[in-house]
Amino acid sequence: PEGVDEPINTIVLSVASSSSSSSAEIGDEDADRALIGKWQALFETHAARLRDACRLRTVNVLVNQAPRAPRMFAFNYCENYAEDPVRRDMRTSFPYLLELARLSVNYDLERLPTFTRNAQLWLATEKRDTEVPVSRPRTQTLFLRGISHSDLTVPGVAEKVLLILMDQLDSGFVSAKVAPTASSNIFLHVLTEMSTEDDVVDSVRSTIEGLVVKYAERLLRLRVENIEIKTRVVMESEHGAEKVTRPVRFWTSPASSFSSFWKTDVYVERLNPITGVTEEFVPFETKASSSGSSSTTGADADDAAAAAAEAAAALKPYSKSGPEQMKRMAARRVGSTYAYDLPALFEVSLINAWRESSNSAGMPTIRSLLTATELVMNEDNTGVELVQRPAGLNDVGMVGWVLSMKTPEYPEGRDIVLIANDVTFQAGSFGVKEDDFFYRASEYARAHGIPRIYVACNSGARIGLVESLKPLFKVAFKDENNPSLGFEYLYLSENDYNDLPRGTVAAERVEIESSGEVRYRLSDIIGQIHGIGVENLRGSGLIAGETSLAYDEVFTLSFATGRTVGIGAYLVRLGQRVIQQRDGPIILTGFQALNKLLGRDVYTSLDQLGGPEIMLPNGVSHELVENDQEGVNAIVRWLSYVPSSIEVDPPITTPSDPVERDVEFTPPKGAPYDVRHMLAGSPEGERGFFDVGSFKEYLADWGKSVVVGRARLGGVPMGVIAVETRTGDRVIPADPANADSREVVEPQAGQVWFPDSAYKTAQAIEDFGRGEKLPLMIFANWRGFSGGTRDMFGEVLKFGAKIVDALRKYEQPVFIYLPPNGELRGGAWVVVDPTINERMMEMYADKESRGGILEPPGICEVKFRKADQIKAMHRLDAELIALDERLAQASDSSADDDSAAAELASVKAEIMKRENALLPVYLQIAHEFADLHDRSGRMVSKGVVRDVLEWKTSRQFFYWRLRRRLLEKALIERVQKEDAAAGTHRAMQWDEVTRLLQELVGDAAVWDDDRLFIEWVGSHIPTDFQLLLDSIRTDSTRSRVKELLGALAGFEKQEILDSLE
Repeated sequence: PEGVDEPINTIVLSVASSSSSSSAEIGDEDADRALIGKWQALFETHAARLRDACRLRTVNVLVNQAPRAPRMFAFNYCENYAEDPVRRDMRTSFPYLLELARLSVNYDLERLPTFTRNAQLWLATEKRDTEVPVSRPRTQTLFLRGISHSDLTVPGVAEKVLLILMDQLDSGFVSAKVAPTASSNIFLHVLTEMSTEDDVVDSVRSTIEGLVVKYAERLLRLRVENIEIKTRVVMESEHGAEKVTRPVRFWTSPASSFSSFWKTDVYVERLNPITGVTEEFVPFETKASSSGSSSTTGADADDAAAAAAEAAAALKPYSKSGPEQMKRMAARRVGSTYAYDLPALFEVSLINAWRESSNSAGMPTIRSLLTATELVMNEDNTGVELVQRPAGLNDVGMVGWVLSMKTPEYPEGRDIVLIANDVTFQAGSFGVKEDDFFYRASEYARAHGIPRIYVACNSGARIGLVESLKPLFKVAFKDENNPSLGFEYLYLSENDYNDLPRGTVAAERVEIESSGEVRYRLSDIIGQIHGIGVENLRGSGLIAGETSLAYDEVFTLSFATGRTVGIGAYLVRLGQRVIQQRDGPIILTGFQALNKLLGRDVYTSLDQLGGPEIMLPNGVSHELVENDQEGVNAIVRWLSYVPSSIEVDPPITTPSDPVERDVEFTPPKGAPYDVRHMLAGSPEGERGFFDVGSFKEYLADWGKSVVVGRARLGGVPMGVIAVETRTGDRVIPADPANADSREVVEPQAGQVWFPDSAYKTAQAIEDFGRGEKLPLMIFANWRGFSGGTRDMFGEVLKFGAKIVDALRKYEQPVFIYLPPNGELRGGAWVVVDPTINERMMEMYADKESRGGILEPPGICEVKFRKADQIKAMHRLDAELIALDERLAQASDSSADDDSAAAELASVKAEIMKRENALLPVYLQIAHEFADLHDRSGRMVSKGVVRDVLEWKTSRQFFYWRLRRRLLEKALIERVQKEDAAAGTHRAMQWDEVTRLLQELVGDAAVWDDDRLFIEWVGSHIPTDFQLLLDSIRTDSTRSRVKELLGALAGFEKQEILDSLE
């Protein structure tokens, strides 16, 4: 054709294996080289004729080797008809359909095996840059190229295709040739035509976006950076009178910055009519014509042009890794995620949270779910300010954002502060600038009362030396001819010392008498760079104190995504709540440093020091996740129980589980059971106490005799503490540094507090109360504390006392409930008794529960011994009563003969035999008698519990009681706030305000009924309660004025009164 200079024809030569090679075995490299050399020599000899006369672009040689699949070799004119190894053994159309030419320009390629015929997997290693003397690491990328004849408009088809492609990538990543930092790309060419009718393109785009979000965790694990889908769409031509088929390309980037994480762009390609090469790209929304004209104008046209240019650039040969990809690779090397990709993970988690919620129909648009505004230090370094800027512009190794998130609990939005180490900046180490930024960002969270999330991946405090002095310093050896004798000092020459900036070193001038040389003996090296030594430790102390304060004032949560060292480990612990990624050890120092200290290779990995197998059983880490997306999912779920601000209560959601339903799982009597079934429901489908699907356990591997977590009751978030009834084991690992050390397995009985589980209980109460403000439900089923030698030495007494300390300070409603067939005894009762904090704590007993100092067998050993049991036998047993009469008669007999003595002995023997026969049953009777003292009826009559409940209806009771207590607390605090505003010295006490409310309600029946009280408040808040507030405000103001006037002299008082008139 005219105007076409390049050859455009293709020929396929089909030959038999016997005529082409003596051995054409698949995978036989020698045979391949012989075959290729033979044909290549032939084509090169006739290259001019093939190119000019025949206009052959490619000569394909197909070698038949039935019954095996044929071999295919391609010889291209652009290489003077040399064989192209990239095209080997593929159909002639595949290189074009798969756009393989884009791979080989910047990458060395190796084809990996696949399990599907219509897909190819290429391991691409970045080519070396010969023009750069010191080259960077060569990155690897897996390019998955596929062809499909499926119709993506059919429901479920696109998902099936994506799953196949991801399975194929999974098979590639297991290859030993693929580096753990390698990324991947997916390209799919769909040959089935689509129509633009019924917005089918928008439908496919929406399907792709939905699948990217649905499988985001897997795509991120596979490190997929781009997904391209090319298809053909039938659309109207520029004249509108006929239909034309145009290539359309869908482009999405699951690994990009969060703003385009989920977004799929669609471009229409304009092809050269002769070569079929794409010449122009136009966003699909413009309804591009065949000439590429667009209906948009002005700013929209500029945006469209920019987008098209970006697409065109993307379709050129795959470029080498840029700065962003290199940073991602650096983060992957330590098992983490590049800090600037973290907001994208939050966006995916939000979408999944909405889709899993009961209010999924109310999900806002995806674009509005998350807004990330970066925090940067202001110019004078006195605080942080909010900015919008591209990723990667940070000049410190610490970054932060304010994330505005629309969650199912807060559809209108909530804010959190996200702080993260940038591990790609000096290994994420803490220098002065990093410490200052962390401090200011955390301070920002406290000032606004919003949650503070810290994502940790670092190398601890930054270390350094004054590098400029390394080539300058000299050594004064004791003997210049024998350095092995040691040295006296380090020094600088006079010229070097004078050339240094003032203050770089502290040195003493020394003049050598023998030679007249002037030296400056070094006493201190200070340097000009701030941030290479102890100043970094000072900064570490600053942020350690800030984190401790933040835990007291706001919700803090840390996620150890990669290794976190030294101050990083302390920050994680000081924030208390910790999620740990499996590959994220939390350590104080590296294992190499410890080995050097010990003088031998003892430790072989960081996991031995602070991996999950250490940090979960010791209670530092609350939850384990497998990857960073799962970790962010855990953060978002934890936040669902947490108030948006420290000034408000936790979010109450619309319950999907009816409040009025019965609790279906009943704890068995006298048998161990999994207490989680009581809380969340059993595998058999019996529903538990809390809303279905709402219970989440934390600290599961520490202090296993206690179960703690968070749940919802009728949509109200609660902290939960329950008791494991089964026997478990505490495992203490052996220390590799001690050859005599052995793993220790300590059995721990159920229903008993041990040192670790007592500490766990106190820690959980602290966590629930600080920042989370959760009402607390304690299912008290403890027989007591373990008081043996080992556990007393293990500080069980100290940690038991901590439970009291935590409950005394608790500012939210606390319910202690003795569950059915449960018991609460001795010291275990003492540390949860409501008198510890009567404002907030209430205790209830199930009618089948027990409470007392000792268990029946124990108290019978003291108060109902064998002698008492025998007395009861002689009082109650008819046979023994008769024998007692016979014994009395025999004893009263005056006969002194042998027959009387024999009768007496016989009666005594019969009595003893009867007593022994009755002892087992009377022991049970004694136990029953003692047990009657421990039952719920006595508890309520003695006033130690508020009420006795029925287990099946306890859920309904506690829901209304909880709502009432929360409402009552809010009203009391509102009255106290109004009273405090007047500035009186004596603030109204809790009990005093409670009496005022009770008087305001008036009706005792309403006050005593939780549901009626809630209804009353709902109808009287605008009137009666407001009048009460006005009255309190007036009385408080009057008292304050009277107090102030009373401190004045008479004439001063009169002057003020006169001025008021």
